[in-house]
Amino acid sequence: MLLGTMTVFILLIGQMLGGRQGMFLALILAGVMNFGSYWFSDKIVLRMYRAKEVTPGQAPELYEMVHTLSQHAGLPMPKVYIIPQESPNAFATGRNPEHAVIAVTEGLLRMMDRDEVMGVLAHELAHVKNRDILIGSIAATMAGAIMFLASMARWSAIFGGGHGNDKQGGLGTIGLILTSILAPIGAMIIQMAISRSREYLADSTGARFAQNPNGLARALEKLGADSRRIPMRASPSTAHMFIVNPLSGGGLMSLFSSHPPLEQRIARLRGEPPRAGTTGRVEDRRTAQGKAFWDNLSGPKNS
Repeated sequence: MLLGTMTVFILLIGQMLGGRQGMFLALILAGVMNFGSYWFSDKIVLRMYRAKEVTPGQAPELYEMVHTLSQHAGLPMPKVYIIPQESPNAFATGRNPEHAVIAVTEGLLRMMDRDEVMGVLAHELAHVKNRDILIGSIAATMAGAIMFLASMARWSAIFGGGHGNDKQGGLGTIGLILTSILAPIGAMIIQMAISRSREYLADSTGARFAQNPNGLARALEKLGADSRRIPMRASPSTAHMFIVNPLSGGGLMSLFSSHPPLEQRIARLRGEPPRAGTTGRVEDRRTAQGKAFWDNLSGPKNS
């Protein structure tokens, strides 16, 4: 439904500009740009965060968890990376299940127990299973086309291109200007709504893979508290990829957020009504047991 709304936006702006050529040009240009991003995004983002691939010998327990969950999901075994950052977070990337990558931060592995780590990994594998990287690329292509067409509409209005539309019963120059302003905002809101809907789906699918929704719910609670306490050095262009947005905002900015509120995600997993502020009160469990779990995940140290 949301992708269909974006398509209507493209058709309306193209019609206002008086032809299909601009519409097709915008779709082609946005498609080429986003295809490149889709094809090479895994290499770009892994290099950006200095993530290192780990082998079964280097991180045996982490590797075993990913392997077990991949079997539950009916997916090929993805590559496993660790990001050298203390802020807890994780993401999945790769253009298809055969080229998937799961990356987690060192901070996430230190702060969470096995069930919580399993919940996070299952959520990321759900993104792979549900082809969310492809869907996000389609949404980005359509949003890019709308923004390109809106830019064309602005220039058309400035140089008098809207007068012809007045004679044809269109909205004319004022309509072009309003459309060029409102359409990109609407496209961005719809693109973020698509992303939020896929996050909800990844939560429910991941809980099924892990066979324990409470593990992911507890993980989201910790992520909500600790990601604010230990901010992540993240780029706005990649913030949508992580399990929780490292650049979150409240109020009206939630319309433009790529992630739904953590309280609502946790409540859905537990079958409860959402309670505001629940992610801010999480007990600190970084005990000797947690450190031992991290040591097991990391595997034997090189001498």
